[in-house]
Amino acid sequence: MTDVLYLHGLQIHNLLICVIGSHEKLGMWKPENGLKLRYCGKSVWQAECLMKRSDFPIRYRYCKYGGAGNVSIENGPNREASISLSRSEAKYIYLSDSMMRETPWRGAGVAIPMFSIRSECDLGVGEFLDLKLLVDWAVASGFHLVQLLPINDTSVNMMWWDSYPYSSLSVFALHPLYLRVQALSKNIPKEIKEEIEKAKQQLDLKDVDYEATMAAKLSIAKKIFNLEKDAILNSDSFKEFFAENEGWLKPYAAFCFLRDFFETSDRTQWGRFAHYSEDKLAKLVSKESLHYEIICFHYYIQYHLHLQLSEAAEYARKKRVVLKGDLPIGVDRNSVDTWVYPNLFRMNTSTGAPPDYFDKNGQNWGFPTYNWEEMSKDNYGWWRARLTQMAKYFTAYRIDHILGFFRIWELPDHAATGLVGKFRPSIPLSQEELEREGIWDFNRLSRPYIRQGLLQQKFGAAWTFVATTFLNEYEKNCYEFKEDCNTEKKVVSKLKTCAESSLLLESEDKLRRSLFDLLQNIVLIQDPEDPRKFYPRFNLEDTSSFQDLDDKSKNVLKRLYYDYYFHRQETLWRENALKTLPVLLNSSDMLACGEDLGLIPSCVHPVMQELGLVGLRIQRMPNEPGLEFGIPSQYSYMTVCAPSCHDCSTLRAWWEEDEDRRLRYFKNVVESDELPPDRCTPEVAHFVIRQHVEAPSMLAIFPLQDLLALKEEYTARPAAEETINDPTNPKHYWRYRVHVTLESLNKDTELKTIIKDLVRWGGRSFPPDETEESSSASGANSNKERLASALEKISI
Repeated sequence: MTDVLYLHGLQIHNLLICVIGSHEKLGMWKPENGLKLRYCGKSVWQAECLMKRSDFPIRYRYCKYGGAGNVSIENGPNREASISLSRSEAKYIYLSDSMMRETPWRGAGVAIPMFSIRSECDLGVGEFLDLKLLVDWAVASGFHLVQLLPINDTSVNMMWWDSYPYSSLSVFALHPLYLRVQALSKNIPKEIKEEIEKAKQQLDLKDVDYEATMAAKLSIAKKIFNLEKDAILNSDSFKEFFAENEGWLKPYAAFCFLRDFFETSDRTQWGRFAHYSEDKLAKLVSKESLHYEIICFHYYIQYHLHLQLSEAAEYARKKRVVLKGDLPIGVDRNSVDTWVYPNLFRMNTSTGAPPDYFDKNGQNWGFPTYNWEEMSKDNYGWWRARLTQMAKYFTAYRIDHILGFFRIWELPDHAATGLVGKFRPSIPLSQEELEREGIWDFNRLSRPYIRQGLLQQKFGAAWTFVATTFLNEYEKNCYEFKEDCNTEKKVVSKLKTCAESSLLLESEDKLRRSLFDLLQNIVLIQDPEDPRKFYPRFNLEDTSSFQDLDDKSKNVLKRLYYDYYFHRQETLWRENALKTLPVLLNSSDMLACGEDLGLIPSCVHPVMQELGLVGLRIQRMPNEPGLEFGIPSQYSYMTVCAPSCHDCSTLRAWWEEDEDRRLRYFKNVVESDELPPDRCTPEVAHFVIRQHVEAPSMLAIFPLQDLLALKEEYTARPAAEETINDPTNPKHYWRYRVHVTLESLNKDTELKTIIKDLVRWGGRSFPPDETEESSSASGANSNKERLASALEKISI
């Protein structure tokens, strides 16, 4: 028997409505093959089709086609049509589904560091003007967003260490690395053009050569500056730029001059200029000074960087693509900002993160922590100025380590690792509280617990050398570190001296790790500013100092540990975030997204929801306890979802580096009992990416490396080489370059079609091509004001 199924839906103006579902006549869930409804008047849409009784029950959803080919699939569970099988005659089945379940605006984007981009015009590194090519590719691939890592100047050491994009020399200045020297003038002499062409060939390497690229660009830029400095510095355009930016530009130029003159950014080596003052600055940037031309060269570089990034940003806006920037949590200890505003920083401390997914030993980023009390006196003016500056170029931004606005992991400046820290602000364990609980031997608990048995176990036959070289025996079989090596940085220094003198009996790295273990073998951390306050050492149960305690003390300390890290701070941290984050959000119209990964306090997500902040979800780092892999279909709308990020391995590398995990993923996520492929094939990449484009998240953002995995020809490079950062290595060289040019990617119609189809099938909005009209995404007006503003700027 055959039944006639009638479907009714609600009219949405200027849109085509169709039904997709589990039957071939409903397109087997493919929007392009769905059953189209016709408009019948009075806001009613209708269609009918013949179905066999055996086809039921049928699952289905409504979807709509908008302008520019945008497809939006309704949210919520699948609808279902069923009939009774007890009657055999043919019949009509009428389904009136009332309102289509509207989905709020959802888009997709690509993420790539500025330095990783490769084009036919660049000199060894991605350049701001390359963003125009990237925007073209993004539009053709269905992306509304391009996300970058920080682009501020990091030239602290004038060597490859400065490749670390989160260690800002200035939070306002742009990085000279991204300058296109060919665009500095329309009248570049032949000999300089030949020099540029030679540099292009020499720097066209697999990875970024940071030092050679910086040297070549600054050398060429200096020659062009010498030819046209008068014309540029006297132009109305430059004068306008200078007037708008001189508040940060003058200190920046003066700092760069002093850094180069003294050959160090360590201002303690600058004599009378070690301490900043307005009078000293006036003399340093005076037109009468002998070095004024050097000062003007730094003005000139920043001026052209501003012009080039502004050109790219305006191009993105015209193409309706969001440029998303990155707001680093810290600044370099030897930066313009700490020189000019030392009162805003706690210079005797260091910023990091406790042990987490990225590093089981914690991280030490080396940045000084913020003096929030001092910053609050002018309503966080330094932060407001940062955001105002970013908004000149970006429509959205990522708040790096947003947890730091709730509490920061603070380490002493003599720490080399990130393990033995404490949260700031936090409510400590007072001496009185500990004594009430029967904990009283504070020297035993807060000093490195070193016994002869531990030395023999850790160092074997070399234990006597270690004891003689690094330790004093203050009591029989009890040891403490000597004064010249009683901190992690002192240990590093002494090991270097021993290595130079060939005194080490084993590898320097292995010995350093073992000595650090001894230094970290404590249970409580004593507050350096108040000796009656203590903080439980992270993972204190892992220490032999804890294991050698009596059971009663162990139980008390475990309870206090849990209370400190997971209970007593929540109200304090919530209040702290609600003081600082609203200032950032109200400083610009940019859409704010928070990087909320790591050890997440329970107050974080409610505060982010209250403030309308978009969170981050990485499938391999689920927030939900007990899950190994996140479930993208269950992500909330106010999130960005991604299969990987710059701080972890790419999708290909992650897939290929762990066979057991790959098996679990295939069984639990792909729901297949078959053996998964050893390599991350294009089919695997397609499956993972499709999960994310179909997720409810507002934005699905994909590292470019993960998108290239969709096509076999782009996977010849070893997957491990595509990793951008190794968080476990504080001296990692950030130098990854995409192995294919943007010009080539723009010519690859097949890859662009694959990606755009994924975006379309996921029901996400995408920008119109040149010949298509702009589409209007319903639901955008219901979001927070910053989202509405961001969407308005790209005319979605």
